[in-house]
Amino acid sequence: MPRAILPFLRILLVLLMGHAATDLAAQETADAPAPTESSQAESPPSPAEEAIDSAEKRARQAITSSQQVIGAKGAADAPLAAQSDAELIAALTDPSIPSEELAIRALPLTAEEMGQLALAWQNMAKGMTKAVVEEQLAVLAKESAGETEVPRERLTQLVEMRNNAFENLSTVVDGFEAKGGDAAEVAKFRAYRAAIHVDETQRADWRTLLAQAVNWATDEDGGIKLALRAAVIIGALLALMIIARTVRGVARRGLSRVPDLSKLLQAFIVMGIYWLTIAFGLMIVLSALGIDVTPLFALVGGASFIIAFAMQDTLGNLAAGLMIMINRPFDEGDYVTVAGTGGTVKSVSIVSTTVVTPDNQVIVIPNSKVWGDVITNTTASDTRRVDLTFGIGYGDSIEKAQEVLEQVVAEHPLILDDPAPVIRVNALGASSVDFVCRPWTKVDDYWTVYWDLTRQVKEAFDREGISIPFPQADMHVHMAAPAALPFGDAGKGTAGKPADKAPDEGEPYYAREDRVTSFRAGDEGHDEETDT
Repeated sequence: MPRAILPFLRILLVLLMGHAATDLAAQETADAPAPTESSQAESPPSPAEEAIDSAEKRARQAITSSQQVIGAKGAADAPLAAQSDAELIAALTDPSIPSEELAIRALPLTAEEMGQLALAWQNMAKGMTKAVVEEQLAVLAKESAGETEVPRERLTQLVEMRNNAFENLSTVVDGFEAKGGDAAEVAKFRAYRAAIHVDETQRADWRTLLAQAVNWATDEDGGIKLALRAAVIIGALLALMIIARTVRGVARRGLSRVPDLSKLLQAFIVMGIYWLTIAFGLMIVLSALGIDVTPLFALVGGASFIIAFAMQDTLGNLAAGLMIMINRPFDEGDYVTVAGTGGTVKSVSIVSTTVVTPDNQVIVIPNSKVWGDVITNTTASDTRRVDLTFGIGYGDSIEKAQEVLEQVVAEHPLILDDPAPVIRVNALGASSVDFVCRPWTKVDDYWTVYWDLTRQVKEAFDREGISIPFPQADMHVHMAAPAALPFGDAGKGTAGKPADKAPDEGEPYYAREDRVTSFRAGDEGHDEETDT
């Protein structure tokens, strides 16, 4: 027989077995004894109960008759047998059931059934607490009787059993709350457990607390389990950091190939990918450990609403940072003038921009001030024009000065030929004839050209005898006519006072009557002109 036919025969055999199982189930259903008239008369099922029973039977039959389930290899060779609600509740109230198994088995229960199960576990915890209290009283009685070494092993074991019951109660209460249970009932269950734990801890002596702590630390479901979980979380966090760095490197290399994407936006996207990888990975690890991460989302939602009001300025900087990264008015390494500060952009975070000034000062500017002000990007273009102004005297030759300037500009190796330099007479100043010299150069060579031309033009003007005038002013003084001045007679005193009167000793000059207040007669002369 060819081997190619074997898979088809296997599929056909599975189909025949499934068909036979379906016929057998239908025959068993048909052969089931019908309820007697007396039983129907005693408790006739309601339409809702009939619908529920029918739905449960159809669901169970669909699972048991499924060919995938029958042919699959699972934990058991055959599907589990049906379990009644009473049997399920009895299994869920077993004091030795672990909390993980309890949470799984309680999944089919409704909110009302979860409430009844929580009440049952509360009663069990209550009975165990009574036993703990009696043991505590016995320990206190022995200590009061003068016994120094009172054994507490039994008390520790009772407390451990009672704590397991409370842990199962918390598991059931969490499921009860998740399925829409009454919030007041949930609060009562949790308050009962908290009150017993707090009051018991406050009343216990230090020996009992120490014994309980040692027992918890050495218990597989206590300290050892917690230590293992902590170790797993720490190890997972370290692994996530390594994975996040790897993902960040891959993302950075991928984004570097995207054209027209600024370095600022690349850095922001890479940083977001890094932290999102850690956050999602940590949530997956916590969920795998059985820790419910749903409250974290509610906590983050409520906290973000409060933080939004408390950090309005920071959120404004955040929005401005996003606008800077999207619109790209500048990039890292550009020389910009923002918020009255000029310098080279060192980095841009989500809330601030760091600028390094030419004298190596590091200035951090909030992004709201950067985006809300005029931004001047000096190095955005590849080329830049150098604007210089040179003045010559009014007696110098304009043509000769023009030739000297053109020659100096043409000989400089860093000046570009395209665009061509512009050298023109621009203004007739108060002391000079001003030329504008506007050559083009690369951005990196701007200051080199600026300083070189300033020196070379001065040296060239000196060689050619072209003066660079400094500011000067002409002052003209015009003297008034002698007849207009209040002169007195020659040889006489002024204002009718005798000329030979000696001034009083100690009299100030401005109070003396013989002081010179104007030109005397005969001192008048021609107008004088003075240049300063």
